[in-house]
Amino acid sequence: MNKQTPQKIIAQNKKAGHEYFLEERIEAGISLLGWEVKSLRAGRGQLTESYVLLKSGEAWLFGAHIQPLPNVPEYLHPDPIRSRRLLLKAKELNKLIGAVERKGYTVVATKLYWDRHLVKLEITLAKGKKQFDKRATLKERDFARDKARGFREKG
Repeated sequence: MNKQTPQKIIAQNKKAGHEYFLEERIEAGISLLGWEVKSLRAGRGQLTESYVLLKSGEAWLFGAHIQPLPNVPEYLHPDPIRSRRLLLKAKELNKLIGAVERKGYTVVATKLYWDRHLVKLEITLAKGKKQFDKRATLKERDFARDKARGFREKG
């Protein structure tokens, strides 16, 4: 990613941080149709129920919802939740496949954003959290917030 141009975030998967231990982030391109790009420019995308599957040596994004604009012609048959191919280098893909098959990781889509004129997807290697892990995370967050409030009140 170019450091001079800021990212314009289209959609984020905020539940991912609560449901998984997020470990390694990878930037992937995404293969889109023309009407999908126009819809994303209008901010009509969401990642809440999306997931990444690795099959036959490729990475695919399933469940990402891109709502078509009203002026999309009917002959295109716009499908808002179609599967979309992720564009990764072979080295990155092999790393993901190895982590998922051998180490028990899963691949989660966390952020969809513009990088200059291209749509990029941030995918993350993640391990699932158990219920007690989720409670511990919430407790730590509450403690940090209360601690910060205490310092502000005294100072």
